[in-house]
Amino acid sequence: MQWLTERAQAIWTGVAEQLSSSEFYVQISIVALSVVTGLIIAAYFTRRVRIFREEPQPGAFFEFRSTLHRGRELLRPVCAAVVLGVAAAISVGTIGEAWLIRAAQGVAFVFVVYSLVRHFLKNATISFILKWVGLPIALLYSVGWLDEVIAHLESVSIEIGNIKLSLYAVFRTVVFGFVLFWLGRISNATGQRVIRTQPALDPSTREIAAKLFEIGVFVLIFLLLMNIMGIDITTLAVFGGALGVGLGFGLQQIASNFISGIIILLDRSITIGDFIQLEDGRSGTLRELTMRSATLETFDGKDIMVPNERFITTAFTNWTHNNKLQRYSLNFQVAYKTDLDRLFEIVREIVASHPKVLSGDDLPIEQRPDAEIEKFGDSGIDILVEFWMEGIDDGENRVGADLLLMIWTALKANDIEIPFPQREVKVLDDPKSA
Repeated sequence: MQWLTERAQAIWTGVAEQLSSSEFYVQISIVALSVVTGLIIAAYFTRRVRIFREEPQPGAFFEFRSTLHRGRELLRPVCAAVVLGVAAAISVGTIGEAWLIRAAQGVAFVFVVYSLVRHFLKNATISFILKWVGLPIALLYSVGWLDEVIAHLESVSIEIGNIKLSLYAVFRTVVFGFVLFWLGRISNATGQRVIRTQPALDPSTREIAAKLFEIGVFVLIFLLLMNIMGIDITTLAVFGGALGVGLGFGLQQIASNFISGIIILLDRSITIGDFIQLEDGRSGTLRELTMRSATLETFDGKDIMVPNERFITTAFTNWTHNNKLQRYSLNFQVAYKTDLDRLFEIVREIVASHPKVLSGDDLPIEQRPDAEIEKFGDSGIDILVEFWMEGIDDGENRVGADLLLMIWTALKANDIEIPFPQREVKVLDDPKSA
């Protein structure tokens, strides 16, 4: 730390000399004028730009517009820092020095960091980095020590073959890595939310755009991080080829699911909201479709994770993809003595009276509620009831259970018998007793 002490003593001597010079008071005047100019510019933008002046109303890009509106808190320190930067360049060209102006610009950067932490950042890790890394960097810049501190950190390094790893490179990679991945996560979440709320796009197109956006964001983050680390991306070509061969053998299943996910999104065989029944009988509503798997949400609160490959290599039933109208049937039995014409009239009226059952003379004959003989059973006549409805007969649409109760009540009210199983036992005489 001897260099730090020597540097402090040199700066103190220089400051003492500057306090008695006319250039020092010129710089004070420039700083005051620059700060006032920055505040005037910030006030102008606040009054003239609508996004800063008015509170945004809910609608398209509401979160983005709200963030921009809160950005007015940064206008004053940012404008002051920009004007001070211009003033520093002018001061160097006129009076030959600008150390005090740069110090004021560093203080403005400190206020920028403070405003970011106070008004925008909710992530504890990023706030910690800005407080304990961003603020010290701004302070070092304000006193003119930043370049020398960077040079000192660069000198602390180790060499492994052709690779030189310095303390500054490690510090820079860790800090910017945290910031990049945080920005990537926020950008990915915001971008996908915006894409998925676009009414002009159909669900499949929205999913394709959202996944491509997600891939693009993280590829960009990876390339930026490689650049920050000082790694030449062209040198990764040979390594990437060998790694790709190894991954091809070791991660075949993951690659298969990834490719299957892309195929599903492109051919639009399933979309979010479809009710899907798998080959093994499990079923649920498609809630989420990722590049690796699909999530089916059942009506009893469970999630079924289905690898994308299964939708390509096995059969499945999509109940609601092209047509949300579904036909269902109910079965019950009546006694052989029943007046079937009267029974069918009662059952059709009962089924048609349910609010979720499709009925009416405007419907095709095949979609109207119907009752008919299914077969003759051992104990009575088996009756088949068919009806159409929109959606799945489960969850909030428990139409079948309602209709069975309504039919049972109607049969009871009209004295129509539902028979019990009956057996006729005939006792034959024992020939030996004759």
